Amino acid sequence: MIIGVNPPYELRLIFQEIILSYRLFLIKDRMSEVLMEKTLISIWLISLIFIIFGKTLAEDKPAGKFVSPSIKAEFVLIPAGTFMMGEGSDRHHVTILKPFYIQTTEVTQGQWKAIMGVNPSYFKDCGDDCPVENVSWDEVQEFIKKLNSIESSRNYRLLTEAEWEYAVRAGTTTEYYWGDNALCSKANYGNSEYGAAECKGVNPGKTAHVGSYPPNKWGLYDMSGNVWEWCQDWYGSYPPGSVTDPAGPSSGEFRVYRGGSWLNTASFCRPASRNFFNPGFRCEYLGLRLAATVQ
Repeated sequence: MIIGVNPPYELRLIFQEIILSYRLFLIKDRMSEVLMEKTLISIWLISLIFIIFGKTLAEDKPAGKFVSPSIKAEFVLIPAGTFMMGEGSDRHHVTILKPFYIQTTEVTQGQWKAIMGVNPSYFKDCGDDCPVENVSWDEVQEFIKKLNSIESSRNYRLLTEAEWEYAVRAGTTTEYYWGDNALCSKANYGNSEYGAAECKGVNPGKTAHVGSYPPNKWGLYDMSGNVWEWCQDWYGSYPPGSVTDPAGPSSGEFRVYRGGSWLNTASFCRPASRNFFNPGFRCEYLGLRLAATVQ
């Protein structure tokens, strides 16, 4: 029985259980009908309170997922938790105190066009279901501002760098979210005229349709490879010791982006790998993924 879902049905189940117990007690223990009736009333009242209380709790919990009506993007809820962020001497304990929503794929060319009316992508021929790229951090902020003006009930934003690494790891501690070994079949990377050749003949050497490769354990696609993803943070050194909900430096010259891309080697696709550039920078391997604050 699931408390908090369809109370009338639950109530019928409880009554059925109570009646069955009543009959068994009368036959087996020869309890008086008066005593049994009092017991039944007490059980009924307790059950009713439990149902109402359970329903209230269920209504207070955020939904596990939703779809944006404007851009048809699916979002899933990422739970609060802790993890070890970074690598080597920079490795440190991070607590994510608040759950948040994250888009299951990178923002696509079609989704960008639906809000901005134009497609800035270098790989336009890849189609509407391929990730938008060639967008600067500043342009991403304008996209988010317009989306929030359309869907005022949501608070869309970029992920913090800590949220991004927490989400890609999805509870894992391996070099990649799928294991310790680089595998061309797991992400779109390693095929570029600029030098990365480890996946030539396997990966396309350009962006691919979002969701073409297996998701991580939390159902997120292309967190490694395809395109780098802008984060909200200014770039800076990690803080010493354990931290809670870190949001990066308060100011800076460069913004962080994460995840590696189609043209990079596998090492750039590791969850711990960091990169950064000025907020006006754009290129054919840099895009974004949206987050949404739980209201």
